[in-house]
Amino acid sequence: MSTTQSERLRELLEPLVTSQGLDLEEIAVDSVGRKRVLRVVVDSDSGADLDAIADVSRALSAKLDETEAMGDTAYDLEVGTPGAERPLTEHRHFVRATDRLVKFQLTEDGELVARILAVNEEGLDVEVPGVKGRKATTRRIAFPEIAKARVQVEFNRKDTKDKKEEEA
Repeated sequence: MSTTQSERLRELLEPLVTSQGLDLEEIAVDSVGRKRVLRVVVDSDSGADLDAIADVSRALSAKLDETEAMGDTAYDLEVGTPGAERPLTEHRHFVRATDRLVKFQLTEDGELVARILAVNEEGLDVEVPGVKGRKATTRRIAFPEIAKARVQVEFNRKDTKDKKEEEA
């Protein structure tokens, strides 16, 4: 049997989130003043739009009300998606970040910023941008080599579609 409230909530809510076609990424219960806030983070391979968030939020709220899993104290339910600079911790996170720029903290080789090209069960193929006029290079990173990884926000990157139109 689960011991923490977050684990019990995960066991209760994960099947409901999954039935909505989403993955339950995170659950956190925080105290804000006299209220508690239940934060639920969901995602999917194709992302989660506002309609999907609203649907899962209503379903979670109904389930929580019927089970009284949050007890008698007032709480707010916040359902959202991971932020733009989300940490990558699961295999599916790396798959979803394909073609994105990621900052890696490697277990032995320090830090690396590279674009994920492909992901399989053993690791990643990445493209390391060239520096000072040098061409970009590709590299293989095995999952055990990755201590931390976080998607980077790119403000000036041209869309892949725009690149293809320029080449034509």
